[in-house]
Amino acid sequence: MDVSLTVWIATLVVLLGVISFDFILVTRSPHEPSLRESSMWVSFYVSLAVVFGIGLSLVAGGRESGEFFAGWLTEYSLSVDNLFVFIIIMGKFAVPRQYQQKVLLIGVALALVMRGIFIAIGAEAISRFDWIFYIFGAFLIYTAWKLLRSGDEDEEFKENAALRAVKRVLPATSEYQGASLTTKIDGRRLVTPMLIVMVAIGTTDLLFALDSIPAIFGLTQEPYIVFTANAFALMGLRQLYFLIGGLLNRLVYLSYGLAVVLGFIGVKLILEAMHHQGVHWAPEVPILVSLGVILGTLAVTTVASLVKSSRDAREQRETVAAHEDEELVADNESERV
Repeated sequence: MDVSLTVWIATLVVLLGVISFDFILVTRSPHEPSLRESSMWVSFYVSLAVVFGIGLSLVAGGRESGEFFAGWLTEYSLSVDNLFVFIIIMGKFAVPRQYQQKVLLIGVALALVMRGIFIAIGAEAISRFDWIFYIFGAFLIYTAWKLLRSGDEDEEFKENAALRAVKRVLPATSEYQGASLTTKIDGRRLVTPMLIVMVAIGTTDLLFALDSIPAIFGLTQEPYIVFTANAFALMGLRQLYFLIGGLLNRLVYLSYGLAVVLGFIGVKLILEAMHHQGVHWAPEVPILVSLGVILGTLAVTTVASLVKSSRDAREQRETVAAHEDEELVADNESERV
């Protein structure tokens, strides 16, 4: 794709405008969004992505549109998985519900900046070194293996070095001061737990970018598509947090589905590198095949997760009911005695 500087600037201006509008809404009226409000915003952002993908097919072609949709779906799925960690961080630091929107919005903005930097570095590396595909592919396969191994384990948040350094160097209050990052007590400037949470979210975003950028470069090498797919995947993540926060625990097989997707993209990257280096038996995987694998895996994962969660909930209700019946029978027998 030959994307002009004007198109890049226009895209960045629109994205900054959306983020700024979102930020103004949050700061002017901090609150926990209702289910209806969250649903409307998520639907709006998903519709924007679909319209953009269709428009891309009209302007650039069907292949580019397919690459965008494949990349967007992959990044969106990884973002949903990332919400697990966000929920854990919010719980660990006991962030008040009405201020969680601000934390998430700043986290999304930081993620967009970090991914933009990684995209620029990745695009430059790919243009100079073909062998970088092998590294990206091996990294994704390793990530997929880790997801498969930890699929049944309860995820927990572990403080990283940057977060420990901030907590050690900067004196902090024990309580939140509204949504403020700093406060003054007895003439001394202190940071609040809100700043600590921001650091936790920001450094976690950095780790997420290490997974997501190689994944999308396995689907397209067009920097413009890589960036816009990431941007649309991050848009609405704040509202998605409140919309499906209570449903995330039901997606018990999501890690396995993502492992399959990342493993597939990793193999695709290695085959593509071999094909470019003249290994004739290494096939090129068409983007429609990639899109089909991603859609099919996520659909099967979601359905299987919901079926298992419903079955487990039903068995739990039956166990509780049986236990209550046993207690009732025992009480009746003791009364007769």
